[in-house]
Amino acid sequence: MSKTAERPKFILLNVGYSELNANWNWKSVYSPFARIYYVTGGKAITYINGEPFSLKPDHLYLVPPFTMHDNECDSFFSLYYIHFYEETVKKESIFDQYDFPIEVKSDSLGLMLNKRLLEINPGRHLRHYDPKLYDNPRTFDQYVADNSKMSIHSRYETQGILYQLISRFFTLAKTKSDNKDVRISNTLRYIHENTGKDITLAELANVACVSEDHLIRVFKKEMNCTPLRYVNMKKIEKAQLLLLTTDMPIRDVAMELSLDNISYFNRVFKHHIGKTPSEYRETYNNL
Repeated sequence: MSKTAERPKFILLNVGYSELNANWNWKSVYSPFARIYYVTGGKAITYINGEPFSLKPDHLYLVPPFTMHDNECDSFFSLYYIHFYEETVKKESIFDQYDFPIEVKSDSLGLMLNKRLLEINPGRHLRHYDPKLYDNPRTFDQYVADNSKMSIHSRYETQGILYQLISRFFTLAKTKSDNKDVRISNTLRYIHENTGKDITLAELANVACVSEDHLIRVFKKEMNCTPLRYVNMKKIEKAQLLLLTTDMPIRDVAMELSLDNISYFNRVFKHHIGKTPSEYRETYNNL
């Protein structure tokens, strides 16, 4: 991995330690937040996009945001867990730029970093283990309030620890653009940096320096979808984050993404998520 990443800004949501006994079983977890686990004992399995990963002691695990996964545990299992998200404003997320390994072997420093993060962020553990009970606007408001109360030295140390933990995965990360046509890489970067704009096919073709028809062909070959479908997917990911982390009216969320037609926004959101924006927000608000 040779590409130089712009320094990301991470927002800590939760950090804690849990000892579980066959009660870490959750299906179809799909969250706008990233997760890091440091396993200390026992065993469990996480299925990421259908692929099984056995969670073993003395290893770190990274689940990127917007990644469908299932958790299974039928016996004792203990771990440190960290939930966070990357604040991105008109820039690419590191998770759009890189394919990270799910698992890396850790050492005593990895354990020390988890312990220290928990020590300087007391009371940030999960009150419930069901993802639907903590990935919602009300609990997010509490996370924001907790962050605002942190001393400046704790904020810097928290950010530094998150950098160190992510760096373990960067060691084996691969730049997503390495095996892509440079025209597609440029198009993807433009989409990621401009999800709040009304992006047209003509605009993307101009970025790629090809005709619209040619862009559709090469983009679909690389990404298995059309350029505008990918644009909508990234807009809906941003909409999910806004619906869970703000109390913005749904019309304002649509406007934030330059989706001025609220009916179209509802239709596209339901196509990707299976629920309308209001149903999606109510699902979490009512828990």
